[in-house]
Amino acid sequence: MKRNLLLSAMLFTACTLFAQQPVITFDKTEHDFGKIQEADGRVTTVFEFKNEGMEPLVLSNVRASCGCTTPTWTKTPVEPGEKGAITVTYNPNGRPGRFQKTITITSNATEPTKKVFIKGEVIPKAAKPVNKYPEKMGDLSLTAKTANFGVVKKGQTVDKVIEYANLSEEELKVDIFYKEDESFDAQPSLLNVKKGESGQLLIRFDTEKGNKYGPQESALYVVVNGKKQVTDEYKIVVKADVEEDFSSLTPEQLQNAPILEVAPSVDLGVITPGKKVKKNISFSNAGASPLIVRALINSSTDMFTAAARANTLKSGKKGNIVVELNGKLGGDNLKAGEYHRIITLITNDPKNPKQQIKINWVVAEVK
Repeated sequence: MKRNLLLSAMLFTACTLFAQQPVITFDKTEHDFGKIQEADGRVTTVFEFKNEGMEPLVLSNVRASCGCTTPTWTKTPVEPGEKGAITVTYNPNGRPGRFQKTITITSNATEPTKKVFIKGEVIPKAAKPVNKYPEKMGDLSLTAKTANFGVVKKGQTVDKVIEYANLSEEELKVDIFYKEDESFDAQPSLLNVKKGESGQLLIRFDTEKGNKYGPQESALYVVVNGKKQVTDEYKIVVKADVEEDFSSLTPEQLQNAPILEVAPSVDLGVITPGKKVKKNISFSNAGASPLIVRALINSSTDMFTAAARANTLKSGKKGNIVVELNGKLGGDNLKAGEYHRIITLITNDPKNPKQQIKINWVVAEVK
């Protein structure tokens, strides 16, 4: 009997304490935005809640399931019988299609964790119209001002097309002049371009014209209405990288092919600022056929020069690459520190036609 009375007293106490806790209730737990436009930006809804308990209600945290959803909420204690609010903002930018997000509320209420939900469908913004002719040469509009042929095998003739159009109100006359390199040629398909008309500039690269290998760059200029202007506005840059074609070599030719041997890295040592340094880099032919140096590419001509002393090496013979460091950059002495630059030796070695050589040196600090 006493035991039953004790259990009843404990239950009564627990119920009394439970009833005195805050109780959170919502006027809604889900909001449907329906169809929203991505272009219109963020949308917002408010979830109101009420404390129907006997103690102040405190929301310790409100967390969204996605970074695209941002909640803000009543941070001060909500007294019994009073209301608070959770404002939820959804960002549709870059999120086309249907969505459903969860917002989790943590508080000191009898139900410490509650969830509310938002959903809807984002209608994507209309794609911006593509400008087919973004480049300008006076009143003439072009698709591009660069023609990059990429890697081209020696012996090939390749074409690229740049479109042009007259988007002005007057008729335009188009021509080409000043071809820096005879390997490149260009012809406009339409010389007199009326309003709204378009034509094609056919650019041809003939690798047989000139004995060049490696990266090539040239320029040609467009003449609009007879005005020859050697400026960047009217310039078209033409690029290509010429490689030797070894695809026709027989197995016997490959077996007897030249073999380039050269150190992949060369150290010029420690130099004082402004000091000139000369270094010979030895290379040799370990193959049976003559090794031919097609080109020596130096992208740091403002800091040093590099030249091959021998253009053809018979089997077993050696040659030199002469590197002369001028110790300056832009007319000023090199600053103290480590320097690393690359030169590229291009040969007729079919297994190693492009050999990079790293040039290293240190400029000492002047005390």
